[in-house]
Amino acid sequence: MIPIRDTIPHRRTPYVTYAIIALNALVFLYELRLGPTGLQRFFMHYGLVPARYSDPLVRVHFGPVAQVIPFFSSMFIHGGFLHILGNMWTLWIFGDNVEDWFGHVGFAVFYVFCGLASGVLHLFFNWGSPVPTVGASGAIAGVMGAYFLLYPTARVLTLLPIFFFFTFVELPAYFFLGLWFLLQFLSGTASVAAGGAGGIAWWAHVGGFVAGAATVFVLGGGKPRRPRGSRPTLRSPWERVDEYW
Repeated sequence: MIPIRDTIPHRRTPYVTYAIIALNALVFLYELRLGPTGLQRFFMHYGLVPARYSDPLVRVHFGPVAQVIPFFSSMFIHGGFLHILGNMWTLWIFGDNVEDWFGHVGFAVFYVFCGLASGVLHLFFNWGSPVPTVGASGAIAGVMGAYFLLYPTARVLTLLPIFFFFTFVELPAYFFLGLWFLLQFLSGTASVAAGGAGGIAWWAHVGGFVAGAATVFVLGGGKPRRPRGSRPTLRSPWERVDEYW
């Protein structure tokens, strides 16, 4: 399922969301200049590598500051064009409304917090892995978790593949995001049973989503809301496409 957009317009300009997207894009452009060897070194140094914390022979080469930096830097690094495109597109869809609720400064703090929480849970379930973890998906999962509680009745226009055909459908946000979270949790559980993380940091997604939802709940945002100006549900998939494009 590929989200196209949601039905709730933002009430104020989401400056922090735009800034996060711009910063990720700038880092990715820098990555393109490094070449294969330089890029691998960059990932190992600024990505989150569990073995740096679990293996004494590796840990001894890094000071306290160098060990803390990857928890922050890894959430602004991506492994390829589709990786950054998928993450930034998802942040573009869900970030503006969550920023509306938190405010600019609050959203910035919230985003980083979710990224840190996702990194910690990934570390816990992949202790000893030498594979660097990079990407904003853990922090963005936190945004999705917040959206799940704040705007469950919003609609998400979704490109849905059915065998060899594609169709556009509007799904309730609680269904789209709930199903996404369930898939992350089940995939993470399967990866643990298989004894490895694979190529996707499932538990980073789970940790970010739970951190985002929990933060909103603690701050009293558990009651669903629908801002003024939200678009009504359209009558058919083709009318939806015309409206959104």
